Amino acid sequence: MDRLSILRLTLHDRLVGHLVGYRSGKNLLLFAEEFAWDPVRPTLSLITHPRFPKSAELLKRDWARHHGVHPLLSNLLPEGALRELLAQSLKTHIDHEFELLAWLGRDLPGALVATPLAPEDVPKTLLHRLAFEDSADIEQIQPIDLASKFSLAGIQMKFSMKEQDGRYNLAQGGTGSADVDLGDWIIKTPSTRHAQVPLNEYSAMTLAAIAGIDIPDIRLVELDQLENLPPINLPLEKQAFAIRRFDRRHYQGGIERVHMEDFAQVLVKYPREKYGAANYEQIGRILYQYSGDGIADVQQFARRILVNILLANGDAHLKNWSLLYSDRVTPRLSPAYDILTTRAYIDGERSFALNLADNKDWYRASMDSFRRWSDKSGIPWRLIKPHLDDTLDMARTRWPEALQQQPMLERHKDALKAHWQQLHPDFRIRRG
Repeated sequence: MDRLSILRLTLHDRLVGHLVGYRSGKNLLLFAEEFAWDPVRPTLSLITHPRFPKSAELLKRDWARHHGVHPLLSNLLPEGALRELLAQSLKTHIDHEFELLAWLGRDLPGALVATPLAPEDVPKTLLHRLAFEDSADIEQIQPIDLASKFSLAGIQMKFSMKEQDGRYNLAQGGTGSADVDLGDWIIKTPSTRHAQVPLNEYSAMTLAAIAGIDIPDIRLVELDQLENLPPINLPLEKQAFAIRRFDRRHYQGGIERVHMEDFAQVLVKYPREKYGAANYEQIGRILYQYSGDGIADVQQFARRILVNILLANGDAHLKNWSLLYSDRVTPRLSPAYDILTTRAYIDGERSFALNLADNKDWYRASMDSFRRWSDKSGIPWRLIKPHLDDTLDMARTRWPEALQQQPMLERHKDALKAHWQQLHPDFRIRRG
């Protein structure tokens, strides 16, 4: 019989179910009956929300995948160089998602916690469901000290870290600790491929906030303020970009988890599908229909799409838009993150990450594009137009001067100002 390991999945200390990982590569997500039948359960994903069509039927099914884990869980894992870093430290393949999830399971994005089960702790009801008479063929993943195992050249790495007295410590989210010191900041170290990415992102996020975009706290931090970083290669740059985690909330005595999911999870797409599997109309429609404040969220969403155009950010893909469940049940659009001027690094870039009214070209986008987007999304144009006008007004009146005060490289500022002149007249910004 195929040997397996099991992760216990909890959300706000409530049992959600179990993830079963077989050596053959099959993975099975089984929901606990008490979670599936509870009408006031915390929201794991929009597709499990009681208001979502057929959510009750979805929770009765076994969610099976034969390679990798379900997109709901796969999107919780790091991508690119950071995944390679983790896989190398664990001496496993980067596609062994069950194993990666097991090691990261205590400090994942959002509030879901994945804990490896010892064979003797597997519930009898689960054994019966898996057609096992006993737990003899069940293996438990054993903890290791990840902090001492990392060793890999980086492109740009990001780490969950805890800030205390101006110092940032790498959060230890492995399976070896029951009391996890949760990270409350995401720290992005400099890139070995592109110059001064932290300065670019800090500047772009600052300009976004000026134009009415809701962002978390952001900082530039000196590299010598970061403690217990793995021995990754870093360029000769002095600062990292820090953004406060909005899926963590401070209270007296500690930090609590706030659940969230990105739109790749919402739309059940794997990370590799984040650019081509959906469009901005689908996101707008979902926000308008299911958000706890659909009008406010689609207005903010429209502002952000426009700001991404104005800032030449071509990377606003599905994983860079999220829902936040601050009350544990109701979805709201999360604060913005990962906004930067990508055109500064990609010669000739002129494309959105996703389609907007059947267009992916920044320089063809106009106010009419947004009107058609609102029509396709089922959102009244009268709710959107004043917010686009306000965003443009703030960008045109405040950005040229504000840009000069930002730490972004001068050549990147020049690229952004040149981009402003190429935009449709509806969106053009004077150089200043």
